[in-house]
Amino acid sequence: MSSRRPPLYALTRARVLEFIREPEAVFWVFAFPVIMALVLGFAFRDHAPERLPIGVAGEAGLRQLGGAPLTSSALKTVPFATLEEGLRALRTGKIALLIENREPLVYHFDPTRPDARLARLEVDDAIQRAAGRKDPVERREVPMHEKGSRYIDFLLPGILGLNLMGTGIWGIGFGIVNARLKKTLKLMTATPMRKSEYLLAQIFSRFVFLVLEIAVILLFGVLAFGVPIRGSLMLLLLTALLGSLSFAGLGLLVAARAQTLEAASGLMNFVMVPMWLLSGVFFSAERFPKAAQPLIQALPLTALNDALRAVMLEGKGLPAITGQLLLLAAWGLVTFAIALKIFRWQ
Repeated sequence: MSSRRPPLYALTRARVLEFIREPEAVFWVFAFPVIMALVLGFAFRDHAPERLPIGVAGEAGLRQLGGAPLTSSALKTVPFATLEEGLRALRTGKIALLIENREPLVYHFDPTRPDARLARLEVDDAIQRAAGRKDPVERREVPMHEKGSRYIDFLLPGILGLNLMGTGIWGIGFGIVNARLKKTLKLMTATPMRKSEYLLAQIFSRFVFLVLEIAVILLFGVLAFGVPIRGSLMLLLLTALLGSLSFAGLGLLVAARAQTLEAASGLMNFVMVPMWLLSGVFFSAERFPKAAQPLIQALPLTALNDALRAVMLEGKGLPAITGQLLLLAAWGLVTFAIALKIFRWQ
């Protein structure tokens, strides 16, 4: 009896082996975030801004507007023989703006389209400069192209946070519900194992793959796109560990009493989808109204993404992200305590 391994170790080992034998789970944990980073990284890779297509309808057509040539590196000019052809192209989105070459010049565009407003400014600037306008204030432009300011640099920490949330909630939640459906949990009630040991084993088994999961995503980002990691790797690991703890607690909570996979799926989507949209995975959470910011900042994925970006992109230390880490720890401990209270074997 004294040589027998403790239930917590046996349960954790069983859960790890169960995970390894599920190809779908391995794919979603390790392959999916890399594929997502690859696709979005190439979609938003560094390249020159696309030239805005603008149409010109009138006698002078392509070369002459208001007595002056239209030249701009930001514009691609498309001539139209008639005004009707140009308006048709504008309505179907083939061009951002149509210039009717007459006296005075007439701009046709939809002001609700951002590209149309930008085309309006570029066209007017090009025409006025060609007509001899001189800017009263001299200026120069310094384009910025620094690692840390690109979209892929912003995106990768968000993908890492998203993956930690998905594997924490889906991986743990579905494992418990599936065991409940197969009556495995019911059989465990005949053992001396406690609920706390079973639930802790789910969390510890999640931690086994944490370092490898983080390493795969970060290594891919560094090698494929040169994403910088300016802060401490140990602090980055601690941040991911607390983030994983918070989502593991949520996974335990949503699966504590769910009787079917459909019910568990609905609860998980109810928890995850708002964070997908609000927590700054693909774009900054500051785009949402100020009234919604207190709620958004209280979400665990928001805290995790902010902390990951602070360490990776800004090189900040522990004092700068203490608030986010405490919030993640609070989410994990509170949700685990509630899950332990309401958990049912069957």
